[in-house]
Amino acid sequence: MNKTVLVGRLTADPELRQTQSGVASCRFTVAVNRRYADKSTGERQADFITCVAWRQTAEFVSRYFSKGKMIAVEGELRNNNYQDRNYPDVTHYCTEVLVDNVEFCGSKNESGGYGAPQNNYNNSYSAPPQEAAPQQPTANDSMSYGDLSDFEEILSDGDVPF
Repeated sequence: MNKTVLVGRLTADPELRQTQSGVASCRFTVAVNRRYADKSTGERQADFITCVAWRQTAEFVSRYFSKGKMIAVEGELRNNNYQDRNYPDVTHYCTEVLVDNVEFCGSKNESGGYGAPQNNYNNSYSAPPQEAAPQQPTANDSMSYGDLSDFEEILSDGDVPF
């Protein structure tokens, strides 16, 4: 099974292109943090993984994602090998993800609000309004279940029709 799932940030704005026959394609790079930090510096390293989307997925990525936005990518890992045009004895190897599906990650505010303004340019801070804590039901509270006359009580599993 060849299945790849990535969650990371776009390193640049995706660029939508079309083949000569009019098929949309989009190539973008996702920076994915590694699980563990470097012991000597304390910094997390990242892997930069090239992804390629086609057709509607390519159009979706180019329309709704931009540099720095979180993205979840699902697809297949592909190896592409090709000969150098200038040096026929040199073979280049590249690995990329052929994208099947993408999803938004993070909060709406972190991802630009999906069309909402990113900044309101208001530098004054006001505390959020205080909300009343939800009240817990007491032991004496009774719950209303409505009219239960249409249902009959089943006393044993032998009476169940399935």
